[in-house]
Amino acid sequence: MSDILKHLEGARSVIISGHTRPDGDCVGACTGMAGFIREYYPDKKVDVRLETVPASYRSIPGAESVITDFEDDTRYDLFIALDASDRERLAGAVRYFDTAADTICIDHHVSNPGYANENLILPDASSTCEVLADVIGEDRISRSTAYALYTGIICDSGVFRYSCTSRHTMEVAGMLMEKGIPFTRMIDEEFFAKTYKQQRLLGEALLAARLELEGRIIISLMNRETMDAYEALSEDLEGIVAKMRETENVEVAIFASENKDGTYKFSLRSNEYVDVSEICQAFGGGGHVRAAGFTCRGDVNKTVCDIVKMAKKQICSHLAD
Repeated sequence: MSDILKHLEGARSVIISGHTRPDGDCVGACTGMAGFIREYYPDKKVDVRLETVPASYRSIPGAESVITDFEDDTRYDLFIALDASDRERLAGAVRYFDTAADTICIDHHVSNPGYANENLILPDASSTCEVLADVIGEDRISRSTAYALYTGIICDSGVFRYSCTSRHTMEVAGMLMEKGIPFTRMIDEEFFAKTYKQQRLLGEALLAARLELEGRIIISLMNRETMDAYEALSEDLEGIVAKMRETENVEVAIFASENKDGTYKFSLRSNEYVDVSEICQAFGGGGHVRAAGFTCRGDVNKTVCDIVKMAKKQICSHLAD
């Protein structure tokens, strides 16, 4: 892991970016890494470039300085890609990746092929923020950096409920808590506090849900008409698929929402044994074994049928063992 930081020594300008539609782990990792570099390498220029940061993550220190513009021709000495499972997931920031003198990728997605000059990919980690905590080291993690990294860990581990949570995850989280962060408030605000609009959208999704394979698969689709009726943003849909997954006897939850360009964003979750990352990779996406997604164009109902067939195959194989 020390080799990762060696890349910083000769770089005068650094760009940090992550995947399209940044989530808590992505925002936490990017702002946490930027905060660390600014504190320990104050002579370096550091930019964080991401798509619009969802409102629920704007309290993370450094989130206010995130650049959402990808139109200039700035060239950087070092590009640090965080929580982005492949080069294409960098979206608008890929232009800076391609022109950077050096590149690093730090990630925990099992589907990551290792596309940078230096790669640190640990699929067994709960989150990229967990990996970063080890890269930076306890003695160099400030309170503000701890806030960012803890956010990423609780988001990707579902507050330590998902199977990606390990003993090391808990040890890292405990260390970050000892930095003085308001960890109970952070969990309440991220997982339990919902706007009235978010609660109503959850209700719409649950009302539209249906079960397959004797209740082992739950599916819900949300079209653009419903989204527009609530003036909903993609961030307003956060957590819906996770609530669907909590349905009794369900192994796989499938939630799809229509984007403005007519494409559909699919989010998949599983409880115990189905590898949803494998399913999503078949559609050009990816993620984790128990949480993954992709975006596609075309007949959404056919796509759902194809997903269900693949999920059924894994479920039936498991039940036959």
